[in-house]
Amino acid sequence: MVHSAYERRGQHERHRARVRQMAAAVGVAAIVAVLVAARNTPEAQAAGRAMSDASSGTLFGFGSQHLKDELEATKGQLDLANAQLERLNAIVHYSSQYHIGADLSASVYDIAIAEGIEPELGFRLVKAESDFNEHATSSAGALGLTQMMPATAQFFVPGISHDGLYKRETNLRVGFRYLRSLVRENHGDLNLALLVYNRGEGAVDMSVAQGRDPSNGYEREVTKGYKGSGVIN
Repeated sequence: MVHSAYERRGQHERHRARVRQMAAAVGVAAIVAVLVAARNTPEAQAAGRAMSDASSGTLFGFGSQHLKDELEATKGQLDLANAQLERLNAIVHYSSQYHIGADLSASVYDIAIAEGIEPELGFRLVKAESDFNEHATSSAGALGLTQMMPATAQFFVPGISHDGLYKRETNLRVGFRYLRSLVRENHGDLNLALLVYNRGEGAVDMSVAQGRDPSNGYEREVTKGYKGSGVIN
């Protein structure tokens, strides 16, 4: 009977599988024999004591609590490293998205989190207000990155000067703190908070009192495609 090449190949593979199984069996038997022979040697007895110590909560002279503490410390270091990596990735992402320097991106990101504002909203606000121009000045007198009015800024930093509002960190901190307060005052209504930020509370209240829509399109510009709540709990 003539076997096809396919059949011969199948027979060859089955033969190789049987050889591997036999070799594995012989190997296991050899290992068992060595373990039995070495069971009563001083080295084997020492290894047994080490395993016993481990099961009883001591290993290499350290108690189980010490090992737990070491594991917790290592976990804490890993969590910190992951948080730092997440921060760096976000800074690079926003720097590329808005074509700004990494230092400015880091300031917006870090201060937004510190003031309880979601970083994405922080970047959107600064883009809409000043296009990331630290020295921006509006015709109404709003200053800096977040276009804060000096009179409004006084509520958050009493005695702050015009020059002080041009300082990056100060301006971002005051602007984000103001926005956070508006979100709270408007019971989480981010759109209304943004309108008050842009138009002023008096103008928005007047529109509402007159039965008119207070929107001027600003809040839609800032939140287009945004899925967050605006604030960090």
